[in-house]
Amino acid sequence: MIFNVARLRVKELAEVLSVDSPEIIATCILLEIPATSPLSSLSVEQSKKIIDYIQKTSSKQIIDEK
Repeated sequence: MIFNVARLRVKELAEVLSVDSPEIIATCILLEIPATSPLSSLSVEQSKKIIDYIQKTSSKQIIDEK
């Protein structure tokens, strides 16, 4: 029996990162990751790319505000 690789839904990732689902979907569009709704599934690699991008942009906003 073969199991699928771990998957995470857009809405679950949004909850973990304390952002809205539309922000995750917008990030997916920028990173060319196919996700169009809060119920879209993301692989672990896709989730890592999104997390890295959001962390980079949020830290840049903090620096710009100073």
